[in-house]
Amino acid sequence: MVVLAACARLLPHPWNFTPMMALALFAGNQARRVTTGVLATLLALALSDAVMGFYSGFWYVYAASLIPVLLGRVIRNRSGVGAITATALASSLSFFLITNFMVWATGSLYPHSLGGLAASYVAGMPFYQNQLLGDAFYTLAIFGGYACLMRLFRPERQAA
Repeated sequence: MVVLAACARLLPHPWNFTPMMALALFAGNQARRVTTGVLATLLALALSDAVMGFYSGFWYVYAASLIPVLLGRVIRNRSGVGAITATALASSLSFFLITNFMVWATGSLYPHSLGGLAASYVAGMPFYQNQLLGDAFYTLAIFGGYACLMRLFRPERQAA
C-alpha cells in the first residue's frame, strides 16, 4: 500500500487529491504498533518526494500527515462508518489548518497579521476542496476495499 500511495501521488491528479490522509488513517487503524503506521505514512511521502523533489516546507507537511495515524489509533476498536467518516474529515481539516498556518508563519507570502493568516486560509480553499474529495474517495476505497476483502476471505463461522 505504501508503494501504491506513493505512485498515486506521482500520477497526474488535481492538487491535493491524493491517498496520503486515507493511507495514514488506515495505517494508524490497522497497524499493531503506532510506529508502523507512522513509518508507513512517512515512507510513502518520502518515496514520492524523492521522485518529485523535496521542498522547503516538507517537514510540516509530514508532521500534519501524522495526525490521521493518531486518529486511526483512536478509532481502532470502533471502526464503523461514522467513526471512519468523522476521523477522515478531522484528518482533512487538521492538515488544511496546520499546513496553511505554517505557510503563513514561516514564509513571506502573506503578512504576519490576522489578515495575512486569513488570506492564507482563503487562498488554500480550492486545495482543501480537492483534498476533501480525495480523502473521501481514497478512504472509501481503502477501508471499503479492506472490508470487502475481509468478508471474501474470512467467511463467518456457522453455529454448530
